[in-house]
Amino acid sequence: MTEEKKDDIISKRRTFAIISHPDAGKTTLTEKLLLFGGAIQMAGAVKAKKEQRAARSDWMKVEQERGISVASSVMTFEYKGCTFNLLDTPGHEDFSEDTYRVLTAVDSAVMVIDCAKGIEAQTLKLFEVCRLRDIPIITFINKLDRDGQDPFALLEEIEQSLALDVTPASWPIGMGRDFKGCYDLLNDKLLLLDKTNKTTLSEPVLTADGILDEKIDALLGQNDATQLRENVEMAKALCKPFDLNSYLEGHMTPVFFGSAINNFGVQELLDGLVKYAPAPRAQKTPARTVEPTEDKVSGFIFKIQANMDPKHRDRIAFMRICSGHFKNGMKLYHVRSEKQLLLHNPVLFLAQDRELASEAWAGDIMGVPNHGNLRIGDTLTEGEKFSFTGIPSFAPELLQKVRPVDPLKAKHLGKALMQIAEEGGASVFKPLIGADWIVGVVGALQFQILADRIRTEYDVPVIFEQTSFMTARWLKGNPNDIKNFVDKNRANAAQDHDENWVLLARNDWHLNKTAEDFPKIKFIKTKQN
Repeated sequence: MTEEKKDDIISKRRTFAIISHPDAGKTTLTEKLLLFGGAIQMAGAVKAKKEQRAARSDWMKVEQERGISVASSVMTFEYKGCTFNLLDTPGHEDFSEDTYRVLTAVDSAVMVIDCAKGIEAQTLKLFEVCRLRDIPIITFINKLDRDGQDPFALLEEIEQSLALDVTPASWPIGMGRDFKGCYDLLNDKLLLLDKTNKTTLSEPVLTADGILDEKIDALLGQNDATQLRENVEMAKALCKPFDLNSYLEGHMTPVFFGSAINNFGVQELLDGLVKYAPAPRAQKTPARTVEPTEDKVSGFIFKIQANMDPKHRDRIAFMRICSGHFKNGMKLYHVRSEKQLLLHNPVLFLAQDRELASEAWAGDIMGVPNHGNLRIGDTLTEGEKFSFTGIPSFAPELLQKVRPVDPLKAKHLGKALMQIAEEGGASVFKPLIGADWIVGVVGALQFQILADRIRTEYDVPVIFEQTSFMTARWLKGNPNDIKNFVDKNRANAAQDHDENWVLLARNDWHLNKTAEDFPKIKFIKTKQN
């Protein structure tokens, strides 16, 4: 294959995440992107209970029952000559750790904002993670079919809260019941809303060329036409013009307005991703920077999901390809274990549906069947010894004991917990003293989700109970110092699923006192894999 052909294939990859606060309409937008990308033929393609439509990307049984996204899902589709790898992430803050890891595997992000609520706490938190990684962001202000804040106020809030330059890519005409469409500022087109069809694909109605076109007056009425021209003029005066380099460096966000439920603004967003979003970017390692166009394959595991197919007790490791041209059946070097792994039957995804991946390129997200030998943060190469870093694990802030309702299922519970810990779904600790497992999470809702999952996926009903421990810290130091610590603190020592030693602390005083007593050991709150 020629260098030109390889570079062309990689340059047409777009790997991005959708981030938002819960209920901003992120899952609906994801579904409509798939609709426009031709990956599904009808919105609400998965039938839920009582003939309600559940989102395509919320495939876990617990997600369909609760109506929220609790796991990230990957969807690959084609649009206008580009291959899109879309990662839908949980919006709920109790599942933010999964989202943080996903953001290590993407080259850009789409931030979805509810026009009535504006920037919310979780949006801000996720944006900060994007900023740390210099991830370019396109903003989609959603739900224009409902009454919301003034568009100028929303732009100002984004600019002030996120310290970003904003530039409107489109401008809304009306809001709520009076929402008629948008004016496409990047292409100088009037786009009118077709409210008749929400489930299948329909093109926006292109009706005028240029803001001064007299057709606008006839189509909108003189008052709305005059208001639109004033708003467009004011927006151009107040906001900086779109600057591609500024966007790619993470300093500017183009803002699209729309209504995902009405399919409006979705195609313009996709076109914006084709035109402006970055192709696969170089990835850093402590040894060197890895370019996507390099010949040799490299990649890292950023997520592990168990039981994607309830009929099979399978585990899939999600791998971001960073360089090279992967082919089914390749052997790759597993840096952590220093062993060669045969990667056979890798898959590409449409949520839980999958197809065999005969090949994959830099930027692609591939599923690798995992039999317990892969962990989050692992690096795979064609022989070179380096590791991609920056995939975070956070010390849990909430701890509870867990035990099976049926004591005879204790062994099954242990296996279930280890698999969930390998996914990064929770921290699991086995104390040196006592038979109970300790489960640590970031948010309280995770305990309910875990109980549901262990019951439905592993057929082990469980009970979560309060424990005297408040938080956990990983131990880092000389092996002899750690052994000395464990010998003297057996009541507060435990191991995680990777057999790393941790301190289980009862309160802040206990944590601080232990750190004073063992100055040679570091007590780690955030671990980078």
